[in-house]
Amino acid sequence: MSKIVIIGAGAMGSAFALPCLDNNHDISIVGTHLESEFIDNITKNKNLHPALGVQIPEGIKLFKFSKFNELFKSNIDLIVLGVSSKGIEWVSEQLNLISKDKKLPNILMLTKGLSIHENKYELLVDKLKRLLISKGIIKVNISAVGGPCLAAGLANRIHSSVVIANEDIETAKKLADMLNTSYYHTSSSDDLNGVEVSAAIKNIFSMAVGAAKGLCSKNASNEIREKNYLNTVSALIKQSIYEMEIFVEHLKGKKETVKGLAGLGDLYVSSGGGRNARMGSYIGEGLTFSEAKKTKMRDVTVEGADLAIEISNKVKEDFNIKRLPLMLGMIEAIVEDKKLELNWELFR
Repeated sequence: MSKIVIIGAGAMGSAFALPCLDNNHDISIVGTHLESEFIDNITKNKNLHPALGVQIPEGIKLFKFSKFNELFKSNIDLIVLGVSSKGIEWVSEQLNLISKDKKLPNILMLTKGLSIHENKYELLVDKLKRLLISKGIIKVNISAVGGPCLAAGLANRIHSSVVIANEDIETAKKLADMLNTSYYHTSSSDDLNGVEVSAAIKNIFSMAVGAAKGLCSKNASNEIREKNYLNTVSALIKQSIYEMEIFVEHLKGKKETVKGLAGLGDLYVSSGGGRNARMGSYIGEGLTFSEAKKTKMRDVTVEGADLAIEISNKVKEDFNIKRLPLMLGMIEAIVEDKKLELNWELFR
């Protein structure tokens, strides 16, 4: 039995506690400084998690942020990060405060993302390492989870397959074995770059696939589109995988990783009705990004759009439209707030 602490009481952080519990680990969830009221509401409502629609089992201990330091006074085997990508700087500060002799337990990141630092692409794993190193924590071992695993499905113990990635394959295997259950199927990979890049950029391509119904024909009726848009979906998925392979290799990841759980698998799930696909559907119908955000998804975070805005200048610097016509087409529509126009003749 290992002692595991999840930082972040959101949907995925809370769902991830289930396989930890089912492996008989000592599992606790501690909310961020922004989640105290949220946790109060959960406990008042018999541990019903509003985003998941399930009750958090009694074996999972739930704490507010006020208990953060106290919780980490004992020896912890694994810290799991379930915060948003915008919370990485905050969590680095908290990890520094609870470090012992500038050392930390193994860390597993559920958070996905890609940013730009000093005009270079930076994975969230690398960003966290950089922030911790700047605080004097030199030796830190960070792994990441990738793959098609929606939080609500995991919380209901639906069969799900993921890949645990670490540059050290033995660490990845150890964590995979530690978390594997009859429904949470874990594999391991040493291609940390490939897994993390795939997990991040698939959000942009999920918007593109989500736009298929609107893009499938300019002349067909809505009824015809509804019945026949899957041809277009297939074409967009194929092009997405092709461009993801190019992008992953550019960031020193392995091309074959894209056709695995972190790439193709996650793209399939995300384009099947998540927030990115939903935004894509509105853009495919002819709305601009700002129109769709204002009228349809005002208070919803769209990770693919945020990422497109974050990396747009660097992608345009590194690639031309002939190399990544789908990705750059989506970025252009989001960043320039234009109606989506794709050059199908450039697809491979």
